[in-house]
Amino acid sequence: MSTILALDLGTTTGWAVRSADGTVTSGTMSFRPGRFEGGGMRFLRFKRWLAEMELLSGRPTVIYFEEVRRHAGVDAAHAYGGFMGQLTAWCELRNVAYQGVPVGTIKKHATGKGNAGKAAVIAAVRERGFVPADDNEADAIALLLWAVDTQEVEE
Repeated sequence: MSTILALDLGTTTGWAVRSADGTVTSGTMSFRPGRFEGGGMRFLRFKRWLAEMELLSGRPTVIYFEEVRRHAGVDAAHAYGGFMGQLTAWCELRNVAYQGVPVGTIKKHATGKGNAGKAAVIAAVRERGFVPADDNEADAIALLLWAVDTQEVEE
């Protein structure tokens, strides 16, 4: 079975991983800049975190990430772009496949509605037996479930 990593990229990144043994784990990781850190430190910590995930879960066969086309503000757009840049470079360096998945596709798969709100996605993920701490983790789990249910990934 292949290892799949699903990410809801952002300052608080939601993640869900299906390990090679079939175990699914999930959570969130904060990359909020520290008071005395430069702006690029969040991206260096994200890159280090990806390496830690690889050590703990094994090298992913594929990484899916939530493809966001609109952001609440300029800062969110810049942060998303920085995380996506680090992620894609990390994947290219290790020959790991990656794919962005539109938000509406994930929501439609999880809830039946492409414009579902955060509460509906959280409820849908809970109905599948998961207990997400917040909407970031719920989005990552929903993305992982989409990948397992719809993509031709090695079982």
